Amino acid sequence: MTQLIGILTSFGFIVVLVLLSLAGAAIKVVQEYERGVIFRLGRLVGARGPGLFFIIPIVDRMVKVDLRTVTMDVPAQEVITKDNVTIKVDAVVYFRVVNPEDAVVKVLDYIRATSLIAQTTLRNVIGQSELDEVLAQREAINMKLQQIIDEQTEQWGVKVTVVEVRDVKLPDTMQRAMAKQAEAEREKRAKVIHADGEFQASQQLAKAAHVIGTEPATLQLRYLQTLTEIAVEKNSTIIFPVPIDMLSTFLENALAKGQKKEESQGEIPPARSPEA
Repeated sequence: MTQLIGILTSFGFIVVLVLLSLAGAAIKVVQEYERGVIFRLGRLVGARGPGLFFIIPIVDRMVKVDLRTVTMDVPAQEVITKDNVTIKVDAVVYFRVVNPEDAVVKVLDYIRATSLIAQTTLRNVIGQSELDEVLAQREAINMKLQQIIDEQTEQWGVKVTVVEVRDVKLPDTMQRAMAKQAEAEREKRAKVIHADGEFQASQQLAKAAHVIGTEPATLQLRYLQTLTEIAVEKNSTIIFPVPIDMLSTFLENALAKGQKKEESQGEIPPARSPEA
């Protein structure tokens, strides 16, 4: 009798453990950012969650899918651009699952599949672009990458939201060539600006000369302004402005005297030699 009671007690304990294990297998809890895809005897039932729900133990199987945005680094890809320049480009991709059933049923590993598609698309798009476009039109390239990758991953229930080209590494020779080009461009701009300034200054000087030529009094005013500017510096140099008219009078007198002297020398006949 005692043995029978012990056997029944052991059997009851085993039954309780089995029931508890079955209850634990039947009760499922899914977080707010997750969904549970249910398979019943291998057939897709659907996605459930979030919260608490029950499944049939042994008959049902659940696969959890995370719906949060995944940040994935695209490894650096060595690409030859359209203008035959070898560069290394890496990027970052942001995507999330919008259809958990397709993400489980239609692809084995949607994260790895999205990564490989991103690498291939990055090489293709950069290879069809020139180096100047890669460096200057980064936004257009990002939009093109996002559109192509999203179209290919849509069938897996994956939505690609953002694709950003993060870094472009150029060869050392190309970096030196671009530095020389930028320096030459800056020198050209400096020369153009300097020449434009000289041209504008010459125009203003021509206008000023015209005003001074029509109004001689302005030249005297300019002399007085120059004296005022020199006096501010408190130096010992004294400048006396001489009118240009006075100098022109002296020059005219000197030229007249020189001409008279030449004419007087021309009237004296040349001396004859004794032998003649």
